[in-house]
Amino acid sequence: FKNDLNVIINIHHYEELMETPDLHYDRFLALWEQIAFHYRTYPESLYFELLNEPHGALKPLIWNDYAAEAIQIIRKSNPNRTIIAGSGNWNSIEALESLMLPEEERNLIVTVHYYAPFQFTHQGAEWVPGTEKFLGTRWEGNEREKKAIDSDFDVAFRWSQKYARPIFLGEFGAYSKADLESRQRWTEYVARSAERYGFSWAYWEFCAGFGLYNRQTQRWVEPLLQALIPEQK
Repeated sequence: FKNDLNVIINIHHYEELMETPDLHYDRFLALWEQIAFHYRTYPESLYFELLNEPHGALKPLIWNDYAAEAIQIIRKSNPNRTIIAGSGNWNSIEALESLMLPEEERNLIVTVHYYAPFQFTHQGAEWVPGTEKFLGTRWEGNEREKKAIDSDFDVAFRWSQKYARPIFLGEFGAYSKADLESRQRWTEYVARSAERYGFSWAYWEFCAGFGLYNRQTQRWVEPLLQALIPEQK
């Protein structure tokens, strides 16, 4: 907080909840009851994000119920805290149409994650079987490629307008096995497009496989840094 940064606390990698939601419903809510109470006096620049990338057996319609209950529990100790809730199916834009949030809850931001085209952004990703066959995929920034991103963001924008919910592009990035020039082009276009649509954004991530900082050299990956935060001329 001393650096005037917003901070988001979320529940990440809760795979048991994704696999058997009914067995972890009470635990999920208990976690938020404890987290919310612990941080109840923190500044308003601390946000609570309910769950990272609901997926698997935690289907979108089931997730709606879990999210609504978690919001209700958080509000008992944090009546004015801004809450972030994501769509189902890995926070995908496509799953927004299934997201139903308590209508009276307006201090809430909806997050989506964006990694399209997947063959480009996840080429060679060791945790995704078969992606080695995508190695060498480039993103040239031609009109067809840009239009595909515009089309996806337009879906999110129209949903946002329909339900009067702000959109936070909570993750986007291209894995480091893609060529750096393509990563720079894609990252810049996604960031500027998000801004054009009025979406806030956060890049995934700081200093690992998608990172824009090199821990070994202790230097920024300048092309990515410039793509995200251009120097003012």
